[in-house]
Amino acid sequence: MYSSQNNDILFTLYNDRRTVFTLNDIAMLVGESDFKSLNKKIHYYVGRGKLLRPRKGIYVKKGYNPEELACKLYTPSYISLAYILQEAGVVFQFDSRITSVSYLSRTVEIEERTFSYRKIKGEIMVDTRGINRERNINKATVERAFLDTLYLNGDFYFDNLTPLDKTLVYKLLPIYHSKALTERVNKILNYG
Repeated sequence: MYSSQNNDILFTLYNDRRTVFTLNDIAMLVGESDFKSLNKKIHYYVGRGKLLRPRKGIYVKKGYNPEELACKLYTPSYISLAYILQEAGVVFQFDSRITSVSYLSRTVEIEERTFSYRKIKGEIMVDTRGINRERNINKATVERAFLDTLYLNGDFYFDNLTPLDKTLVYKLLPIYHSKALTERVNKILNYG
């Protein structure tokens, strides 16, 4: 079934640096405009175990990057909050979830991994200051994750503020348009 065309599609996907795709991504990558036909071909590969479908409309290569999947499950979104703070050593409490900020609040379980999303205002979400995009992964800087956490959680205990660039924190603070957040940041950064 579709052997030559399918091999071309699979070859193209596995030669792409991305590990997570939507049907639209695949269509653009292989130059296919017939979505019904493409969907059948992709379904064939899922059935043969050459591609995985962790969620409807999302296809991944074996050994996919879970951070990349976190950014594709709900778009727009970016990895932030506890995941980034833990990675940077600002909080020591281990949390296995990949935490993100998005336009909605959801928790999704895929292959024994938890992806947690917190809703934030649209104007904050679309401001890309303090968000790095590398290899199809949107990740907040530690300073942006610090501010996102305080904005969404109010009071929060941070174990170690040393990794934070305080100048950058204050540069990013206007994104949130929040007097209460500014007061909390001043209190934490000036008095610990």
